[in-house]
Amino acid sequence: MMGTIRLTTAQALARAMCAQWTIVEGVRTPIFAGVWAIFGHGNVAGLGEALYGVRGALPTYRAHNEQAMAHPAIAFAKASRRRRMMACTTSIGPGATNMVTAAALAHVNRLPVLLLPGDVYASRRPDPVLQQIETFGDGTISANDCFRPVSRYFDRIARPEQLIPAFNRAMQVLTDPAECGPVTLALCQDTQAEAYDFPESFFEERVWRQRRSRPDAQEIVAAAEALRAAKRPFIVAGGGVLYSQAETTVLRFAEARGVPVGETQAGKSATPSDSRVHMGALGVTGTGAANAFAAQADVILAVGTRLQDFTTGSWALFADPGRRIIGLNTQPFDAGKHRALPLVADADVGLKELWRALDGWRAPEEWTARAAQERAAWFEAAAPYLAPDGASPPSDAQVLGVVQAQARTSDVVVCAAGGLPGEMHKLWRAGAPGGYHMEYGYSCMGYEIAGGLGVKMADPSREVFVLVGDGSYLMMNSELATSVALGLKLTVVLLDNRGFGCINRLQMGTGGANFNNLLRDARYEAACEIDFVRHASALGAQAVKANTLEELADALRAARGAKTSSVIVIDTDPLKSTDAGGCWWDVAVPEVSRRDQVNVARARYVGAMTKQRIGD
Repeated sequence: MMGTIRLTTAQALARAMCAQWTIVEGVRTPIFAGVWAIFGHGNVAGLGEALYGVRGALPTYRAHNEQAMAHPAIAFAKASRRRRMMACTTSIGPGATNMVTAAALAHVNRLPVLLLPGDVYASRRPDPVLQQIETFGDGTISANDCFRPVSRYFDRIARPEQLIPAFNRAMQVLTDPAECGPVTLALCQDTQAEAYDFPESFFEERVWRQRRSRPDAQEIVAAAEALRAAKRPFIVAGGGVLYSQAETTVLRFAEARGVPVGETQAGKSATPSDSRVHMGALGVTGTGAANAFAAQADVILAVGTRLQDFTTGSWALFADPGRRIIGLNTQPFDAGKHRALPLVADADVGLKELWRALDGWRAPEEWTARAAQERAAWFEAAAPYLAPDGASPPSDAQVLGVVQAQARTSDVVVCAAGGLPGEMHKLWRAGAPGGYHMEYGYSCMGYEIAGGLGVKMADPSREVFVLVGDGSYLMMNSELATSVALGLKLTVVLLDNRGFGCINRLQMGTGGANFNNLLRDARYEAACEIDFVRHASALGAQAVKANTLEELADALRAARGAKTSSVIVIDTDPLKSTDAGGCWWDVAVPEVSRRDQVNVARARYVGAMTKQRIGD
């Protein structure tokens, strides 16, 4: 007869989480590194009590904002290459909906995180309970239904026994390389506290291993035939290369076969910057070298990328009229985009099998030889943007040049939104794989500091540098205090251009007037002067203002030796950006306007649209 254990639903969930394991670098380790929690009436009595009971095996971390606590959980999973993950729990109402933005971020980036928001009473006895959303025509709706479109799997636990199949499905999704993404188990607050005789088998330890799907034989043949016929092949390395730990295989394939490589934001650091086939960043924020090859390529091997518009130049970059795409991806949805030849497989396994199928094939030597020329030309074009020129305030790129000079191979640089991702994608030379951590799938302002915290949790031995603009810092800075409290040191470089400089430049580029982006152009009654040094100090960090690039270098050296998080503030020019590299991006310009500048921009836009190749 099967044995049972009488537990509350919340206790059973916590205990089941403790029983899940994985293998990392040959070592058996818990797959859940911990739970981020902000308690409220919807989870403190149920799940809060349960987490207290397992706190020795499953640590609980307190944060200051629900969205901000989900970001480190997601960043932890990314830095762990999706082999480990974390969970997040909130109360019902605003606590839950605060996490929806983070859920969308994880969904877009295909990153695992277990979200455990409290929910309404399953019994409906106290309806409407505090913070409950009521829909006049549907009694089953709650605020947590917001999670449905941004969850890979969603379930509402209204009876204790429902947890058993729901948790198993959750683990299948969280560990599946194709379906991977956020899972939401909405926990009715009375059900959390309700007891049930759970089968002992539910708590048996289980080891989840990284699945490496093998390609279909016919798809390998088709992909190999396409490459053999190629005169100008090109590889796009996406985030899936790193999640698959396939960076060595990609490099070996590219160098031996003579195929240049361009990297997406998620794939940057997949190939070393000193490799002869490394062309750097690709797309709207790409290098001149990578984009030159992409524009002429007749066969594009897209590895582990979802081919979003920044990668493809809104589908105007791959300009060869006869070009073909091979989509090597674990997810068929991504592998077949834009009529690509699908090669559905794990990146590492797929590349190795493609290697064998090609049997000695190499790209034409004249194509491969051009790589060195294009690389040299790009480095020459990019160098002046990184170098100090005596101007004050400096550009973002000049700040990056100083940070790069102080960086070591093992360091990790973290960023997310605004103008910095464009400058970093083009100009930063990543060290070891994973040393470039950019959230640009959702381009979420406010991810930077919280994400840096998650990266540090994944590997405390690495120095983590967070680059953040003043706009993002003001949106979300609370987890700076959490990093100090947890003793997880970050070095934050805060570039203050006094507003949303990136969008201001885009506004100007599309013919618009300077309006509501820079602080000076916003409708304020008084000057908005923010002392970021005093603010960061109040959160517990060591904070200084660097008035020059030389002072920035000194502050970075001091921060490396510091015991706690540091914030270095430096003013930057909101109008300067790197003109070299990059390609067109589809941002619709008004068809009718009273502004001559908009009409001129519209004419340029209409002309550029003719280069788009939609549907082929």
